[in-house]
Amino acid sequence: MAAQKPSIPKGTRDFSPDEMVKRNYLFDTIRNVFKIYGYMPIETPAMENIETLTGKYGDEGDQLLFKILNSRPHEAKDADKEVMQQEFTRMLMQTVNSKILTEKALRYDLTVPFARYVVQHQHEIAFPFKRYQIQPVWRADRPQKGRYREFFQCDADVVGSDSLLNEVELVQMIDEVFTKLGLPVLIKINNRKVLSGIAEVIGEKEKIIDITVAIDKLDKIGVDGVNEELKEKKISEKAIAQLQPLITFKGNNIEKLNLLRQLLVSSEVGKKGIEEIEYIFSIISGTQLQTASCELDITLARGLNYYTGAIFEVKANTGTLTSSICGGGRYDDLTGIFGLPDVSGVGISFGADRIFDVLNELNLYPASVSATTTLLFAHFGEAERMYCIPLLTAARKAGISAELYPDLTKIKKQFDYANKKGIPYVVVVGGDEMLNGELTVKNMDSGTQEKLKIYELIDKLKR
Repeated sequence: MAAQKPSIPKGTRDFSPDEMVKRNYLFDTIRNVFKIYGYMPIETPAMENIETLTGKYGDEGDQLLFKILNSRPHEAKDADKEVMQQEFTRMLMQTVNSKILTEKALRYDLTVPFARYVVQHQHEIAFPFKRYQIQPVWRADRPQKGRYREFFQCDADVVGSDSLLNEVELVQMIDEVFTKLGLPVLIKINNRKVLSGIAEVIGEKEKIIDITVAIDKLDKIGVDGVNEELKEKKISEKAIAQLQPLITFKGNNIEKLNLLRQLLVSSEVGKKGIEEIEYIFSIISGTQLQTASCELDITLARGLNYYTGAIFEVKANTGTLTSSICGGGRYDDLTGIFGLPDVSGVGISFGADRIFDVLNELNLYPASVSATTTLLFAHFGEAERMYCIPLLTAARKAGISAELYPDLTKIKKQFDYANKKGIPYVVVVGGDEMLNGELTVKNMDSGTQEKLKIYELIDKLKR
């Protein structure tokens, strides 16, 4: 039988040691900003009960859930196993959505599981509750550049507060993270109340979800594509015509606000959305963002059903990746679906995998971010190898990443190992080094050598 060719599912990735060190740098940067702003860590399971997730992301989101087949036939007792297996197979053949088939799904995002967590643990947490979460999520999407089926999200949310200062703080956190990463970004801001007002004034109040889902695809499918989708959703020709000035309008933030005021003069919910946008922008203008710029985007919709107020989307100002690398918004009653009504929240999610791709493309990692060992102890034989062990221990206790080549082999092979791993310093221990206590230290980049005592070497590397 031929050996099976190893592979991984489409839309997933392996990460090498070098890549993992870069990813950990990214995670640590984001995590440190979360902590500075007072957010506390939690984790939730990779899978949730399917009813926890369905109906929270819209029809398109529900279709992207990775459902987990029940393992009951394998868990059943011997007497029941055959009957249960037959029933399970029958249900599979009929492709009926039944609890016999699936009761669980991999989490689609971190926000809905967080809402479930808040309700379950409401008597254990202090409100406003500020949490961050860095974990993988899964979506049964079509893989393409910048879009994966398994990817990490880095979320920060605050629940139990209606204050718009939370939105301002999230903008500051976005600016802080991308400033530390050296990546200039554009933060697009809109408000779901504005979109609701638009749907109201064009006479399509009941079609708000269809309208926002279509508008949210403007960057991908263009104006004509959006209009075609609106027609498919039975939006009237008159309403589509009224939407055109919004979809095509180009101008600064003040001009966009003026356009919205004219359009939404008869909509109370729309005017409330404009008021919230103005408040956020007025506070942000006094915070002196470091590298991020903010823009009102009246076509920004983010198709998730649970947003009720501010909406955020972040894009890199440089590089070839045009997809969103961070997003979020306000949700006034997400916990209500789990039995805890009227608890408002707002949050953002950094798309770690997309940010990772941008940083790789632009080579924005500091030189200090490296997966390699700093120091290798090489040796000529068993006595020399044993002599290296206390030296290795001393280097490690001093905080220096160090290795001892474990096998008795030619010194050339040991140097080849150092070169392949990119280890910058190699200590060569032979009879002379053991006799006089001075180590031969080779700089692998320059090729130069020097004699140093172990404490001198440690001091040099720490400096």
